[in-house]
Amino acid sequence: MRYRTPFREAMLTFRRTPVLSGLSVASIGFSLFTIGLFALVALNFRKALDVLAERVEVVAFVMRGTPTEAISQATQDITAFPEVLELVYVTPEQALGRARRELVEFKEAYRDLEVNPLPASFEIRLKPDFRDAVHAQAVAERMRGFPFVEDVRYGQDWVERLDKIRTMAAAVGLVIGLAFAAVAIVIIGVTIRITVLQRAREIAIMRLVGATNNYIRGPFLIEGAVKGVLGGILAILMSWLTFEAFQRSTGEAGTTLVFFGPLQMSLMVIFGTTIGLGGSLLSVGRQLRNV
Repeated sequence: MRYRTPFREAMLTFRRTPVLSGLSVASIGFSLFTIGLFALVALNFRKALDVLAERVEVVAFVMRGTPTEAISQATQDITAFPEVLELVYVTPEQALGRARRELVEFKEAYRDLEVNPLPASFEIRLKPDFRDAVHAQAVAERMRGFPFVEDVRYGQDWVERLDKIRTMAAAVGLVIGLAFAAVAIVIIGVTIRITVLQRAREIAIMRLVGATNNYIRGPFLIEGAVKGVLGGILAILMSWLTFEAFQRSTGEAGTTLVFFGPLQMSLMVIFGTTIGLGGSLLSVGRQLRNV
């Protein structure tokens, strides 16, 4: 009899039991699809929080009459702060012009002013990794150390609330994500177990003719891995179709949404492959012990 490699044997199984194999792939795909949908929601929620975090900035108001040399030296010092992404020095004239443009309700009052009441200021934008209350406060304290700085503000209450939302979202996301993953693992494991039981007679015959455990396991492991890969690809496809349908239904609001990148899609396929391999290994091992 011609020797068949484990890979060839696994592919023959797909041909002999196309319906069962298809159901296994679909089961893995739909299980990963639920995880994918949750991951998409979490990804876009995180992006929305990051957009809000871009508004975190420290504003230091400068005393009137501060020498230009002191301003220039301070600009160099502040730019060197490790937390600082961008520094903008706003003159009193620029501050007044901005107020006239943005504060429409006070437009007439600002127009009739004889003396500009608005001070100059340093507007400091922070790097993404430092947009939280702890680092914003640290930068604010350093700014208060300059003798010509009259006041420093960074929206402490708002930044602290944003930090709490991010922490809560991360904790809830982790718990729900693990729950979805556990359910997916159980469903996929049961599906693979059914596949192995359907071929219990074949396993028993192979043991009778002297086949080793590793030889028997080989085709099942390859079959489980292939089903995991196909299930992962199916999950990505369904997630993308759902994402596109949601974008179309929301119009312009959906254009800001993001889909998985190459890394996230690769991880989904790897996760499916790992579950397929693990489920096959456990199911075949249990069946071999019972033969």
